[in-house]
Amino acid sequence: MIRKIGIALSIAGLSACTVGPDYRPPAALSDGSATLIETGNSPDITVAELPEKWWRLFDDPVLDRLVDKALRNNIDLRIAAANLQRSRALLAETGAGRLPVTTGSSSATRNRTAASSTSAGSSGPVTYDYFSVGFDASYEVDLFGGVSRSIEAARSDSQTAEAALDAARVAIAAETARTYMLVCSFAVQARVARETAELQEKTQDLTQRLLQGGRANRRDVDSATLLLEQTRAQIPAFEAERRASLYALAVLTGDPPAQADSEAAACDALPKTSTAIPVGDGRTLLARRPDIRAAERQLAGDVARIGVATAQLYPSISLLGGISLGANGTGDLGKSDSIGYSIGPLISWNFPFNNAARAKVRQSEAVADGALAEFDKVILTALQETEQALARLDGAIARERSLDKAVAASESAAHISRLRYDYGADNLFQLLDSEKDRASARAAAAAAGADRLAAQISLFKALGGGWQNAPDIQVKQVARD
Repeated sequence: MIRKIGIALSIAGLSACTVGPDYRPPAALSDGSATLIETGNSPDITVAELPEKWWRLFDDPVLDRLVDKALRNNIDLRIAAANLQRSRALLAETGAGRLPVTTGSSSATRNRTAASSTSAGSSGPVTYDYFSVGFDASYEVDLFGGVSRSIEAARSDSQTAEAALDAARVAIAAETARTYMLVCSFAVQARVARETAELQEKTQDLTQRLLQGGRANRRDVDSATLLLEQTRAQIPAFEAERRASLYALAVLTGDPPAQADSEAAACDALPKTSTAIPVGDGRTLLARRPDIRAAERQLAGDVARIGVATAQLYPSISLLGGISLGANGTGDLGKSDSIGYSIGPLISWNFPFNNAARAKVRQSEAVADGALAEFDKVILTALQETEQALARLDGAIARERSLDKAVAASESAAHISRLRYDYGADNLFQLLDSEKDRASARAAAAAAGADRLAAQISLFKALGGGWQNAPDIQVKQVARD
């Protein structure tokens, strides 16, 4: 028996060999490839590092509270957190492959042998009891690193799930901020439309009085009414979109639509950042974005799975052992005659000409090649999204500034036209044209403010911040009896 144990231990000592490629992270991009060229095009952008909670740059307590609530209660985040828990449990299950598998058994039977099967001369059937207790153990020797590679793959999968949770946090923070901004922007656009309608209503009333006094005709009244009703028609659409955004915001924060946030509903001004927007540089961007980290960890897991498949080409050795006690009476259990044991290796081998096993290796290699291509794609997509967001934000800011100037000019022109009309220097159509221009300028400026906010949120999302030091997610569990 001692000799057999020594043979088994010598076999276990061979487990230093690990087949399959060792993972090496992909080479980093050159400095020129990771440079954000758009950062030098706008004075509203700075290369200072992005803060962890970028939404605080708007200095809006309601927004801060809503994003914090969404990061704790959002349903999609709960799903991602549950997936992470599952991946960690799978890692623990895979890690158990390094440990022996043990089983215990016990039995008590009453047996009767028929008379026809007993030895000659027996007077009848034989009845007897038999009691047994057993303990078996098996241990798979990780001779070629199949178990080690499986653990590597499972660990990478767990880290991929963790990065996916962080990526979900980025998306939820950005979507919550964007939806809150929509509530504010639709409220602003509705207010601008109401104010414009009030001014146009005064003109329409004036035209109606002039008609009654014989100084205007029906066409003048109809033209003023047309302009007024076109403006009024915009108000219910803006209000409907504002309410719809409130309902979406409630769901983002984990509440039913009926519990829409009252403080968010009271927003009637466009939030603005008081400083230039910090974006960092390309290298910090690539290090920060969790989708890049998820792609890199997925690649690492797929490389490890090549080793798992390769190990199937080599012998699999398990050490088996068991001890049992068996006797016809419980009092005899433990006596030397009741003790039995077995020990020895079990060897199985997919021989080298096993084409199915070799095909699995090629499949794993192809999956790893695809994961490397996907990683490269995620890198380029991250840079593309950030450059596009920077370019669009620069254009949105410039457009908003120009339209703000246009509003000031249209206000002045409408005021002058009103004075000239009162003194008889301009006719009604000139006054209506100036008021129409003012209404168009104010509506365009309000829409431009909303576009600027959307561009800012898109930039923050592309930068990939907001998941660091995120609050714990309230993961509900299924009731278990």
